[in-house]
Formats: sequence, structure tokens, C-alpha cells
Amino acid sequence: MLPRSGTPCPMALLGALAVLIMLEVNRLAAHDRPCGPLRKSRSAVMARHGMAATSQPLATAVAIRVLQDGGNAVDAAIAANAVLSVVEPMSCGPGGDLFAIVWDAEARKLHGLNASGRAPHAATLVSFRSKGLDLIPTHGPLSWSVPGCVDGWDQLRTRFGTKSWAELLAPGIAYAEEGFPVTEIIADDWRDAAPLLARIPTSAACFLPGGRPPEAGAIFRNPGLARSMRLIARDGRDAFYRGPLADAMVAYSRQVGGLFERRDFEDHTSTWVEPVSTNYRGHDVWELPPNGQGIATLQMLNLLELYDLKRMGPRSAESLHLMIESKKLAYEDRAKYYADPEFARVPVAALISKAYAAGRARLIDPDHASERPMPGEPGEADTIYLTVVDKDFNAVSLIQSVFSGFGSYHVPDDLGFPLQNRGCLFALDPSHANRLEPHKRPFHTIIPGFVTRDGNPWLSFGLMGGDMQAQGHAQVLCNLIDFGMDVQEAGDAPRFRHIGSSEPTGQRARDGGTVALESGIGFEVRRALEAMGHRLVTIRGGFGGYQAIRIDVERGVLIGGSDPRKDGGAMGY
Repeated sequence: MLPRSGTPCPMALLGALAVLIMLEVNRLAAHDRPCGPLRKSRSAVMARHGMAATSQPLATAVAIRVLQDGGNAVDAAIAANAVLSVVEPMSCGPGGDLFAIVWDAEARKLHGLNASGRAPHAATLVSFRSKGLDLIPTHGPLSWSVPGCVDGWDQLRTRFGTKSWAELLAPGIAYAEEGFPVTEIIADDWRDAAPLLARIPTSAACFLPGGRPPEAGAIFRNPGLARSMRLIARDGRDAFYRGPLADAMVAYSRQVGGLFERRDFEDHTSTWVEPVSTNYRGHDVWELPPNGQGIATLQMLNLLELYDLKRMGPRSAESLHLMIESKKLAYEDRAKYYADPEFARVPVAALISKAYAAGRARLIDPDHASERPMPGEPGEADTIYLTVVDKDFNAVSLIQSVFSGFGSYHVPDDLGFPLQNRGCLFALDPSHANRLEPHKRPFHTIIPGFVTRDGNPWLSFGLMGGDMQAQGHAQVLCNLIDFGMDVQEAGDAPRFRHIGSSEPTGQRARDGGTVALESGIGFEVRRALEAMGHRLVTIRGGFGGYQAIRIDVERGVLIGGSDPRKDGGAMGY
């Protein structure tokens, strides 16, 4: 019997209900569908004689070529970073900062390099507050700090490298002069930055040929950067800090209202530091101490070690809830304590201790999201990541950045690179540990990671993406250690990003923040997290870009993974 006119057909109702359910699933699943890979994207790369993983294939290939030509891991990393300065200019370059962890295979020792720059000598709280500012502008000349990248290259090359400046920079110079095809994700990032680049004549002249950002597949050339690199290849780091490049940056600063003086560059130095670690289920996880945020990863792992994540399983509401709550607690300490240790007493040992974690863990409710996490009392006062391992198992974990996409958006004259905006991370609160002071390093987000096991190198890894980095480090390590994923799957696995912790600029968190989830995290898990009180939001990207090399010492095999969220790849030989 047919239904009477005006009476809904049961099958039609079911169909409509199915459509509504699918629309809701799609709404919850992603803003830009799919957000992140839905499954393992590719096999891990395996080789014996050398390996590199970067966010752009041309840079990876250059690193491999340097290794095959007799260079070591440090040589290959510098050459790759120089190429990335050309092919991914919104993320890195001579105008930014650098951090690295180096495994010296002969000495069987880790070395840490902090090559971040400092505020101008003329940058004072009084001068900034007199402008009516409560926060430093995110972009523009007031956000500048001295770029540390070139001195970082020099420190690495002098201490561990075997190649000359000219040899290391030659591939980058060639790509800048001859041009390269812009890759897809980099083209998207370029397009997003175009409106702000267009406001600054020197930046538009460099990065918007014909007034437009290059499309994917378009050939882009940067003769200004080629000239700058040629000066560095000829005169070394002094070309940047005591020579014509320093003169050009200071002259440009005077034109646009910046604070740079010649002595800001002449006084710049990098610092070799001792990496710090915690043991997580038999693995020694190493990060660099502040002014970076690396120890937040160690704090998260100390909290997570108290729970049986393996039993809960990956992507379960229970394990994700604990990771999110651990992140909240660690980042509140980050906001209060992390600062330049030359200006503030940073209680690193206490913050990363197991005893401190045990006390903080009592604040985690396994069933409910915290609304107002607070810092503890420990008892004491757009980025690129790359990694290279050579045939001797020397390894470099290197991260380099101009901070936001294209940094401050300012390109000094025709130098071919933007100046970073890292100075915007200073606080203007005079009582804050990370307050602005002359010649002081700001709080930093970029962090290289490394893992050893039984005294042997086990993993060289990193994950770029601002405040995503420390929480991303913890997630990929749990994927590897707790959930038994391989080095590629650990990076492919869907991630969360908690947004809204207190910031080292002095901004306080409100109402526990929000959580963004990638598409591979299922509908039921999302509902369970919402029932615990987590507020879920959707964002377009922003979950970081991971590169890693697993070092299997027993079998003499290198195993590489590279994030499909970026254009790059791992390669070995």
C-alpha cells in the first residue's frame, strides 16, 4: 500500500536522517576535509649509508648529495637548510633563528646549539610602553630580534663540518639564481601571506613577481638571496654580522622605524648548551633548555608515564584526554617560567623531575577537562625542521625559523630574505620572567628533539608549528613508544592541538581553551571528549610538520619518516 499524499515515506525519512548524520560527522571531522592523513601515507624509508628528512624534496636531495660527496651529517644539514631558505622562504632563512642537537658518534655525546638572537640594545620596556602597547605587535619592525641562523651555521660548520662555506651554499645559490618549481603546500602558504607582503614595497618586489604569489609549478627566482648567500660564501658569518649585510639591515631599520643598530649584530653570539632529558619507559628523551619550549615535552611525558596508555590504545578518548590535560599543565609552567636563563632563574631540573610530575598529576581528573589549570611551584625560582644521519651515525636534529609565515613580512632592500618577528614573544609585563629587556633572548617555540636508548642514538626527530611543537613531540613519541608505530606511521597518525594555554607574553588562558582534532579521530571519540568537557573546534591545518630518522644500531639500518602534511620526504642511500 502506497503512503497517502503528504505522509512522509519511511525510506525517505531514513535517507534524510542518514544525510543529517553525515553532515554532522563532516562538521565535526574537519574544516578542510580531510584534515591530516586518514591512514598511513607511505612506507618508511630504509637505508644503510645515510639519510635525510626535510620538508621539501629538493632540500632532501641536496643533503643526500652532500653525504655521497663525502660530507658528514652537519655538512648535509647546513646545505639542506640553505636550500630550504630558497624554496620555503616563508618558513626559514638567514633572517631567522636556529637550534640544533648533534650526536657525535665518535665521542658518543650529544651537543646542543642555541643560535637564537637577542632583542636590540635600544628595546626597553619604557620605550614600548610609551607607545601605548600592552603587547608587542606580531609583525613589523618592533617585532624584530637579531637573526641567529647564519652564526648557527658557522658554529656547526666550525665545530663539526668538513666542507667550505662555498661548497655548502652552492646548491642554494644555484636554486636562487636559476629558479625552482614551487611545490603545492608551499604555494598555498605563499598565497595566504600575499596580502601582507603586498603592503611592503621591498617584500612585494622580492616575493610577489608580477604582483602575485607564484602558483604551484611556477618557476621562482630570488637573485637577492643569491647575492646575500654569495657574500656569506665569500666572507663567512662576518658578512652578515659585521659586513655589508649588517649595514643593509641597519640602514633599512632606520628607514622603517626599527631599533637595530650596528652593535646589535656585532655583539651577537650563539651558545653551546647541554641538552636535558627525562626517561620515558626506557627511552631517554632529549630537548634543549629554555629559552625554548622543549622541556614542556619532558614535563608532558613525565605526567603521561604515570598512566597505561598502551592499554587505552591510540586515538581513544581516554588517552587523548590525558595527553590534553598533561599539555595544559605543562604549558601553564611554560607561560610562567620559560625565559632566557641569562636574565631569569629557570628551574629546569625541578620542572622536569619525576617528583614534580607526581604532584602535578593529582590535578588531572581522568573523567573531566580542567577549566582553569595553573602553573605549579617547582621549588626553584611558519618553521622548518630537518634531520640528517650519516654513515657513521653522526646525527643532526635541526630546526630553523623566521617564526610566522614570512616573519615580520619585512625584506630589507634587495637582500632576498625576510626578518623574523620572534621579538613579539616578549612580555611587556615588568614582573614577567620573559619581559622585554635589551640584548635578551625572547621565549622561543622552535625545538629539535632526540632520543637515546641504552646510551645509543635511537631517534632524531622534530615537529614544526609554533606552540604545536612540544605537544606534537609528546604525541609522536607516545605513538612510537606506547603504541608501537613505526617512524612513518607515528607521524601520519591523527593529532590533537590544544589551543588557549597561557602565553609567555603574559596573556592568561580562559576557560580551559579548545581542542582541534584531525579527521582520523572518530566520531564516537569526539563525542566522548565533549562529554568530558572539552570544547572541540575545527581549524584549517596547524597540526605541525614532522620529520624523523630512527637509528637501528644493532642492524645498522636507518629508517626515515616524513610528514604528508608538508611537501617533503625522507631519502636514503
